[in-house]
Amino acid sequence: MSIPVEESSMINADIENDVTSSHRSLVETVRVEETTGWIKSRTVLGIMGFLGFANVYAMRVNLSVAIVAMINSTAPVPSNDSTLDVCPVSPSSNNSVPIRPGDFNWTAEQQSIILGSFFYGYVLTQIPGGRIAEIFGGKLVYGVGVLLTAIFTILSPIAAFVDFKFFIVVRVLEGLGEGVTYPAMHAMLARWIPPMERSKFAAYVYAGSNIGTVISLPISGWLCTLEFGGGWPLCFYLFGGLGVVWFIAWMFLVYDSPQKHPRICPKEIEFITQSIGIQEDEEPKSIPWCKFLTCLPLWAILIAQCGQSWLFYTQLTELPTYMNNILHFDIVSNARLSALPYLTAWVAGILISIFADWLLVKGWISRLNSMKLWNTVAAFVPAFGLLGIAWAGCDSVAVMLLLSITSAFGGATYAGNQMNHIDLSPQFAGTMYGITNAASNICGFMAPYVIGLIISDTQQTLGQWREVFYLAAAIDLGANLFYLFFASTDEQDWSRPEIDDMTISAPVESIMYSES
Repeated sequence: MSIPVEESSMINADIENDVTSSHRSLVETVRVEETTGWIKSRTVLGIMGFLGFANVYAMRVNLSVAIVAMINSTAPVPSNDSTLDVCPVSPSSNNSVPIRPGDFNWTAEQQSIILGSFFYGYVLTQIPGGRIAEIFGGKLVYGVGVLLTAIFTILSPIAAFVDFKFFIVVRVLEGLGEGVTYPAMHAMLARWIPPMERSKFAAYVYAGSNIGTVISLPISGWLCTLEFGGGWPLCFYLFGGLGVVWFIAWMFLVYDSPQKHPRICPKEIEFITQSIGIQEDEEPKSIPWCKFLTCLPLWAILIAQCGQSWLFYTQLTELPTYMNNILHFDIVSNARLSALPYLTAWVAGILISIFADWLLVKGWISRLNSMKLWNTVAAFVPAFGLLGIAWAGCDSVAVMLLLSITSAFGGATYAGNQMNHIDLSPQFAGTMYGITNAASNICGFMAPYVIGLIISDTQQTLGQWREVFYLAAAIDLGANLFYLFFASTDEQDWSRPEIDDMTISAPVESIMYSES
């Protein structure tokens, strides 16, 4: 019985891939212990990548706290009149930590524009950053991205005092710098990290974003209370300065690939090379844009990330404002409590990723069902938690408990759609990540702007904020539903390398019929 040439080519390719995968797994389990040295070179990459993400997120979110101190609020203090849909001001709030009067009289809509302006630039460099890093290496792309973010962070206070529009321009430029970081790191991990280490390694590196938020929010809140330097400008000078120092260390310690590292242990480079091969001289392949646009599983990832980003950025950029204007926390307590959800997200994200991998290794769940399960957890729990916050009203303890829980389970997204790009197309995973991350971060500037239209300038109420929370929950749940219907873990036809036509060999034919 004959088998079509095209089918035989695919069969041979699949068998070759299986053999290669088995060989790589064997190499990893046998040779990983032979790597010598005080610290592995890829571990240095992981530490520096972690610190880089911690720093860029610290620079991104410090404005969420600083803006509370920057604004010279002239709105009347809410009374304890029960007829108003507002939280009463507790006696402790009246004795809270004092801060100097704000320097700017920006409206709620202007504040929302400022908070969202970062993302105008952030989305523009996602795809170019990923593609440039794929072709030329990610070291310089990632490093310069962090450096530019740091420079424009340092310039932010000056820009704010010069002009409202100038401040927006600087925030956009800051976003342009940071936009390349995630796609560039994806490209570096593909060159450095063996497949069996990749998911956990990525989880640890990207956890820097949560740690940066946890560190930045309370420190920024404390700095805003100081008289020295005007208080709030110190938030920008501190984290921007750390970014410059980090860049210097990054350029000395990290290299584009193992083959370019002058101090790497020979056994480590041998292990990495036998695990993933040498990718230095591979010719960059043209991007199949039309295939991207018609790939429904890619759209499923994109829409799922858009829904999760809307909810995430609603919490990230607006939570300090909600806690200040509705729950009446002072700026120090506000910043500390705002950081709590990201601490739980960091811990839970890593634990959930480990548990998800364990279920896969045990064979108790397929890869597709695993991604759908954890993506649903990352959508449903935060969405319903946000609905709970909407009705918790002025119970600050319940609000913070719900926020911590919702953020913790939001970390399940790392075991959900975040690594799905690699399944669809390993060779274009970086570019595809740039596409979906750019689209999802459009929500980063859309969410604050829409919230600015819902929230009143003069008297913010619980009713207004309930509308904000309802909208975020509905978008997140709807996006997850689309992912459940259309997600896939099958490598797409246009992603597979072209194989010359050939006739099927006898061993393959015997394998095919022995299995039927």
